[in-house]
Amino acid sequence: MNKDKTIEKKKIPCALTIAGSDCSGGAGIQADIKTMLSLGVYASSIITSLTAQNTLGVRDIFNLTRHFLNEQFDAVFTDIYPDAVKIGMVSNKEIVEGIVENLKKYKAKKIVVDPVMVSTSGSVLLQEDAISILVNELIPLATVITPNIPEASKLSGLEIKNREDMIKAAYLIDENYSKKSNGRPAILIKGGHSIEDANDLLLYNGELTWFENERIHNDNTHGTGCTLSSAIASYLSLGYDLKEAIKHAKEYITNALKCDFDLGAGSGPLNHAWKITA
Repeated sequence: MNKDKTIEKKKIPCALTIAGSDCSGGAGIQADIKTMLSLGVYASSIITSLTAQNTLGVRDIFNLTRHFLNEQFDAVFTDIYPDAVKIGMVSNKEIVEGIVENLKKYKAKKIVVDPVMVSTSGSVLLQEDAISILVNELIPLATVITPNIPEASKLSGLEIKNREDMIKAAYLIDENYSKKSNGRPAILIKGGHSIEDANDLLLYNGELTWFENERIHNDNTHGTGCTLSSAIASYLSLGYDLKEAIKHAKEYITNALKCDFDLGAGSGPLNHAWKITA
């Protein structure tokens, strides 16, 4: 006997990554999608650039056109609207301008900006003429930005050498955006480049919060920044508040580092799948 059955659709949180492609799979949209999947989030992507890279460095970069960027935005936001957005590598002025325009057009929410300027291997990923647009137009749209110490130094104009410098830099960056009418993001300075520890500092609504973490002695750190920012976006899409999202994202990346993958001849990738293979 055939009976009509009502199929109950399950709502799954959706997160979008806007970033460059890493053909070696350790960073960029590949790392982001692996992270989002591992955390139980549906992942969509908008590619800004194609990179030829591996664990040893970036060989070449091919930037997509503004037209194709717009087409990707239209395809994603008119069909599967994301609950959170992570923005990574944006290498030139035209791409940054296009992202800003489309984020405003579609009223994107819960935006995590990883201001990627230099890769782990030392390759420059952000052209100089794009920095001012990133700083003045894209970052103000963010819920939170996640600079590492070199990036925070560039954004603040202060050389960061220790914990106290991280605090000063956070306030300097915040002061810059407190004067702007178009947005004031939370600031998470990642301490992985610190000689003292691996603790991260969050400045959010005028309040400082330290996220204390053990330093993992692992040279295989390719894609750590991409992974952390996409994990934060994932937890935001799951409904966590910002502090809880960062806390859980830090736990995720710490365990991904602990796996100590030994892939490639340079700085190898993380184990993004540890939660589902452990």
